[in-house]
Amino acid sequence: MLNILLVDDDVEFSDVVCHIVEFLGHNINTATSLKEAHQWFENNTFDHVLLDFMLPDGSGLHLLDHLKMIGQSPKITLISGHPSVKGILAEMCEPNVGHLLKPLQREDLELVLNGPKKTAKKVKPSGITRHFGSLIGESEPMQKLYTMIERVAKTNANVMLMGESGAGKEVVAQAIHNASQCEGPLVASNCGALSKELIGSELFGHEKGAFTGAIARKEGVFEQSNDGTLFLDEVTEMPIDMQPNLLRVLETKKVTRVGGNKEIPTNCRVISATNRSLIDLAQNNVIREDIYFRLAVFPIDIPPLRDRKEDIPLLAKAFLEQLNDENGTSFSWKSEQLKELQNYEWPGNVREIRHAIHRAFIMSDPQSSEITLPDNLESPFSRVNNKTAEKQVSAGQTIEEVEKELIHATLDKVQGNKTLAAQMLGISTKTLYNRLNAYGGIGEYK
Repeated sequence: MLNILLVDDDVEFSDVVCHIVEFLGHNINTATSLKEAHQWFENNTFDHVLLDFMLPDGSGLHLLDHLKMIGQSPKITLISGHPSVKGILAEMCEPNVGHLLKPLQREDLELVLNGPKKTAKKVKPSGITRHFGSLIGESEPMQKLYTMIERVAKTNANVMLMGESGAGKEVVAQAIHNASQCEGPLVASNCGALSKELIGSELFGHEKGAFTGAIARKEGVFEQSNDGTLFLDEVTEMPIDMQPNLLRVLETKKVTRVGGNKEIPTNCRVISATNRSLIDLAQNNVIREDIYFRLAVFPIDIPPLRDRKEDIPLLAKAFLEQLNDENGTSFSWKSEQLKELQNYEWPGNVREIRHAIHRAFIMSDPQSSEITLPDNLESPFSRVNNKTAEKQVSAGQTIEEVEKELIHATLDKVQGNKTLAAQMLGISTKTLYNRLNAYGGIGEYK
């Protein structure tokens, strides 16, 4: 039995979710704002938080920062009302943050809270090779990548992974960790998702009482990954004035917790990642040169999916096999469907094709063994971007900037109809007015 907190200002929606969660055998409490959620966490702990993206007093993402600050780490599932919001949230959040779209079905909540149902039905394995336990592909670019992984794994050199969004940088980090056969764990942290105030605590840890909300001592990710691998995603989005602190740790292999004075030895390989180009790094002052040379002792470029299209059938079979295994189904691909997948450019890379296959899986008739591809392979988020010429979320944007763009883009799409826009965003009309007032944009949509 789980102890769950639902944070959502839509009372009708909350009532439905509470009934479903209680039916599934769990305890649930509710909050209608960030303020109420903070109050719940003052004297309570929760196993899982179902968190609305837009709340009357701010974005739900701010609660993630608050939880880190107070040293609590429940499982988080963000709830949004539109596919474009979900796409942006996936870019902004750490990989362990889940996402659901309104309206929710009982099966959605059951999968998130209870995990996939166990089934006795066995699915014949496809025999697809997962190199280093995680990477799929036999193309020439991937063979070159495997060679680099093999060579760097024999050393303790720091690695910088460079490549487009969705190309699989964290999967490559896992492959390097696996190939290294080190004793410690792989610990991941997204530098772009942390505020300047929290990044020191996240990386180096803090002592009890080091700042307001530091109610207990916390080990940073450098300590957590001792004798293992530390993966720093979006490292180039770290505030430039925080980078000397990172440099010192890389040079001395010692950390000092925030609010402490004791140096603690640390021993880990640092794998960093960025989707910025070398020219961007050099010209835009996003990373110090001395930090770059410490992190990029061995830089690796990860090929985009369009440069290894021969791997697309392997990826498609592997992703479908996983879905079959999780759901006890036996869908299979037709050769013409695999060709159709190969002919698409996949601007979102492996992340996008995985999403498209999952979408196709859901659309397919469970009584049949044939998978049904959509008429258009573009993701909903990509389609909205193409039609409205929205600016995609970029590293460094604040939560408020992203939220403002989403609200204005949705209002433009529905010609200013606030009721319809609120429905698309999965928020109440009152919350939409509150956010417009906060951003000073209500006059544009009277």
